[in-house]
Amino acid sequence: MSATPTLVVIGAGPRGTGVIERIAANAPALYGGRPLDIHLVDPFPPGGGRIWRHDQSPLLWMNSMAEDVTMFTDDTVRLDGPVRPGPALDAWTADVREGRTTPGPDIAADPGLRAEIDELTSQDFPSRRLQGAYLRWVYEQSVAALPPGVTVHEHRGRALRVTGPRDGRQTVHLEGRAEPLTADLVVLTLGHLDAEPDDEQRRLSRFADRHGLIHLPPDFTADSDLSALPAGEPVIVRGFGLAFIDLMVLLTEGRGGRYENGTYLPSGREPVLYVGSRRGVPYHSKIGYVRPGERPPLPRFFGPDRAEELLNRAEPLDFRRDIWPHVDKELGYAHYHRLFAAHPERTTADWTAFEEKYAAADPGSADLWAVIAAAVPDPADRLDLAALDHPLDGVRHTSAASFQEATRAYITADLDRRHDPGHSEDLAVFLGLLSVYGQLIRFPDIGDWWHGFFSYLASGPPGPRLRQLLALSRAGVVRFLGAGTTVGTDEELGVFRAAGATVPGERLESRALVEARLPDPSPRHTRSTLLRALYEDGAAATASGLLAVDPGDGRILDRDGLPHPRRFALGPHTAARTSGAFTRPRTGGPAFGQNDATARAALAFLHGLGPDDG
Repeated sequence: MSATPTLVVIGAGPRGTGVIERIAANAPALYGGRPLDIHLVDPFPPGGGRIWRHDQSPLLWMNSMAEDVTMFTDDTVRLDGPVRPGPALDAWTADVREGRTTPGPDIAADPGLRAEIDELTSQDFPSRRLQGAYLRWVYEQSVAALPPGVTVHEHRGRALRVTGPRDGRQTVHLEGRAEPLTADLVVLTLGHLDAEPDDEQRRLSRFADRHGLIHLPPDFTADSDLSALPAGEPVIVRGFGLAFIDLMVLLTEGRGGRYENGTYLPSGREPVLYVGSRRGVPYHSKIGYVRPGERPPLPRFFGPDRAEELLNRAEPLDFRRDIWPHVDKELGYAHYHRLFAAHPERTTADWTAFEEKYAAADPGSADLWAVIAAAVPDPADRLDLAALDHPLDGVRHTSAASFQEATRAYITADLDRRHDPGHSEDLAVFLGLLSVYGQLIRFPDIGDWWHGFFSYLASGPPGPRLRQLLALSRAGVVRFLGAGTTVGTDEELGVFRAAGATVPGERLESRALVEARLPDPSPRHTRSTLLRALYEDGAAATASGLLAVDPGDGRILDRDGLPHPRRFALGPHTAARTSGAFTRPRTGGPAFGQNDATARAALAFLHGLGPDDG
């Protein structure tokens, strides 16, 4: 039995890297120079992990500009540990380019990656492989910053199960390794996970097998085998978010097509993608201008005090009834604060008087809407989140051709607005969304709607990707199915059939169906043997199927609501999920605060261990 305390971190992507960084920051004050063994377990290389690994297509981009990506804390992050500043992605690439930072092995061995660094500007959207190189550097810097006596051991493999008593050492069983790891504490930072198909996907797969069709269930697009999708034939694609954008890229440029002066020149190897979804439109473009003017003073109507008041209510909370009205009011405040400050000619009231009336009106009330309508005469300048969420509600077209043209006009208008500082209230709402996320991580289970809405409004594709989508639509390589897209099967003809509500009567038959969305992370469908074993061992799941954790420090909760003293979890498979493992500089970084709380709790526990504990 080792006398050295041992921590096992399962997951070496950006979340695991963030935990290592916070251990390095907090250990000098909390751990007192004692030895510590940290075992890092992941089948993929540390830093980038699976999603940001070097081994993927260089055509795949991040959906954030280089200046908007950091792994380092600043004074806007709510944490108890020390701030350890560091370069954002754009500053890091400049350091590499100008010789202040030595490039890692991925860059040194890859001329294409080196060329990307040499050409990158702060407003460019980097490749995922470049982000992976940055994450690898952050990981190496974090390990180097650990105090003497703290040693990291890397294990390239999968963790299959964690066993052990609540009051004793834990055993981590690894795939392909007879000898398990013994740990005083275990932290799960698993990232996005694969899942078994649900009943509908199994039914569709069986239908495809019977008729010799192609069915690709929800998956990470970069890992999907797209070679079976035939050139020139229609493919039904269900899902219009970032997974679709990746699919679009890999099936067009990835098959030899190219863009020239805004026109797509096909290679002849592309399928024809018929894409539809619940909304029927793509996620909103990322905002494409530098932030003008001051930030809205947030939080204002949905801050820690409001969150605490809601959490202390005796009755169960319903997100749409109890929480959403406050979120809506907070986002509205961000919007109107910017509108009054930057575009007073589009308002008819004094800001101080408007703010007083806005504050006095109840969230979600007719009185609040009346205050807004009286001060903002043009409906286009009012924030209507319901209309944003359902842009095609009630919209009908008599022909597929007219709908294609209308959708192209919608995407063009979105691009124009998202790249026009004259609508900088949109950026204020984006900052409001980040602020809101920082409060919502305290709530144990808010369901899936909010996360989807956040991604649709704030985490959409880069503008250049939507311009490519427009070119593909004009070239006939992508066609739009509309809102409320449904997919059925025809046993007699042996085809998939898709229809949308926007063009009544329009039907499409295809021999291929792609589900362009991430797998369901719920315990019923997770393919992770590790998570399944945790649930079997008594870990609790929320109503929406996420691993239940203490929002304060990430300890895994059992079915009685008791936190496990030796098991922690962070990331999208937990009820305390955030908008991402990294963030835009100076926007609070909720994930960084979570990492800090978990690292501090782990260090305090490990420091308190006696020689016979376990």
